[in-house]
Amino acid sequence: MLRRLLLAVVAALVLLIVGLNLWGLLTLGTLEPQPNPVLAEEANHTVMVFGATGSVGDGLLKAAMLAPEVDTVYAVTRRMSPRLEEGQATGRVKVIMHEDFTDYATLSSQLAEVNTVMWGLGTTSIGMDEDTYRWIHVHFPVAFVTAWLDARTEGPMAFHYVTGMGTGEEESAQWAKDKGRAEREVSEMAAGTGLRTFGHRSGWVRPTSEYANALVYFGEWLATPGHLVIRGTDLGRAMFEISARVEEVPNGALIDNLDAIRFAEAYRQRQP
Repeated sequence: MLRRLLLAVVAALVLLIVGLNLWGLLTLGTLEPQPNPVLAEEANHTVMVFGATGSVGDGLLKAAMLAPEVDTVYAVTRRMSPRLEEGQATGRVKVIMHEDFTDYATLSSQLAEVNTVMWGLGTTSIGMDEDTYRWIHVHFPVAFVTAWLDARTEGPMAFHYVTGMGTGEEESAQWAKDKGRAEREVSEMAAGTGLRTFGHRSGWVRPTSEYANALVYFGEWLATPGHLVIRGTDLGRAMFEISARVEEVPNGALIDNLDAIRFAEAYRQRQP
């Protein structure tokens, strides 16, 4: 009896994985990087990272620390991490300890310098009341973009918000509606300025190698055929590539997982 149950569970998992990968193959990939793009060389000179102590943000921070075109990384955070300590020790990462993510009055001078913002700040909706979730995922980024546009409107400027697969105001889940609302609101705020905003509707963002294990790598292997997984560092590279393609990717573009994979590969191909 137990054997039959285990076989049934395994069969169900296999069908689920196959189904998800087929769905990904059939639905993902709406943007294709154009060959011989016009690139803004200064697009990623100064980068600001939010959520750097989380799994997604750690990958974004690592990508910024590895990027040769990035001169300065501002990491806005409530606490430290080994990666932040490493970056701070080199002098390339400037850590800004910050508590209120709806108030950026003390950061106006830094915001005036920033070209690219990598917003990995967020939390799960599981067990969290809707008002608090909305406060974090809508009010925080909207308050930041408001402050950024008060400090600077001259491009290149790019705001990359990791919202996740399934986001959309037309979806049934409230978390998806909230993040979709945030995508729309920051895009509307950016219209007519030098800022472009992007919602990264990523699938599974794989942790960096320092935090990965055999199970994580196995999960990555299972999700790769349907383009459902992207490494955190590659998500960062995709952001840099999109930021630099100022004439190609418009304000408000929604970047799904395969799109990000393609732009990350385009970024890698440009590196010496």
